[in-house]
Amino acid sequence: MSNRVYNFSAGPATLPLSVLEKTQKDLVCLPGVGASILEISHRSKAFTEIIQTADANLRELLDIPGNYKILFLHGGASLQFSMVPMNLLREKSAPADYILTGTWGDKAIKEARKEGQTRIAWDGADENYKRIPKANELELDPEATYVHITTNETIQGVQWQSEPDTGKVPLVCDASSDFLSRPIDVRKYGLIYACAQKNAGPAGVTVVILREDLLEQIPAGLPSMLDYSVHVKNDSVYNTAPVFPIYVLKLVTDWLKDEVGGISKIALINEKKSQMLYEVIDQSDGFYIGHAEPECRSKVNVTWRFSDNDLQAQFLEGALAEGLTDLKGHRSVGGIRASIYNAMPAEGVEKLRDFMIAFAKRSVEKV
Repeated sequence: MSNRVYNFSAGPATLPLSVLEKTQKDLVCLPGVGASILEISHRSKAFTEIIQTADANLRELLDIPGNYKILFLHGGASLQFSMVPMNLLREKSAPADYILTGTWGDKAIKEARKEGQTRIAWDGADENYKRIPKANELELDPEATYVHITTNETIQGVQWQSEPDTGKVPLVCDASSDFLSRPIDVRKYGLIYACAQKNAGPAGVTVVILREDLLEQIPAGLPSMLDYSVHVKNDSVYNTAPVFPIYVLKLVTDWLKDEVGGISKIALINEKKSQMLYEVIDQSDGFYIGHAEPECRSKVNVTWRFSDNDLQAQFLEGALAEGLTDLKGHRSVGGIRASIYNAMPAEGVEKLRDFMIAFAKRSVEKV
């Protein structure tokens, strides 16, 4: 596999090589099935075993209690921006509080406003979303229907290091870009949703972890495909489930359990990978400028820009020649974004680190 690049894309992102090899090996014919995973019914015994194992793996990895349901849905996090308020906010007299720490939180509240009352409990837009709010900055309504956060903002590279205290109000979060990358106390949340294509699998499946008591809040008359209770009653196969993405998600969770050794182990690996890059940024004498404030930095999306913006194109061209791809930052922030999710090997981050050091040295010497 010497011709594989190191893919730093924000998503769809790199997958574990052993998972890709397993998928390739069994793609034509699943062992004991006689057909490809691309061909089998979502109601077949083979797929039932796959989705049940994926459920069991997630429960083990994240220590998910029995009073939480796990759903495997279509539509990505973007559909959840609507499904959450449709199910939990519609017809409610109290508003939902949204804490806006980046682009995705802003997108979420725009959809929620179509379904009910919302409040902005804190908004980092004036600072270009470079940090997470301190507890005393939050203006939370103790009677809110729920509080929504984005645990890790992929574009800005900021990440919650601990959950806000919302009291009795259910905490809802978009965990798309750091899902399965670190331990999370599921009991502190009413609902967690995450698209798979960062750390958990390919694009096409979204995981929803929902506390059972919230099902009682769902109003009658929702379209069936947008009603959490319908999917719960039908074990995520109300319609044709995203069979192949769920199969790969199952393989990724197998990998996390059996090869990596669990969530705590991958969290340590991710910490070391991110620290490699942040050390280069911090020791570059201002050549590289990190976007996020140090105490709010993401462990999975490292963002920075240059003291001289004209250097960006040269950096990207040189990185590409080294097999380091998809490093261009989002247009709203600019600069560089290195997404170093679970499956990005340490060797890839080391190669990027070494390139950053060499590039800075060459650029400074030219001046």
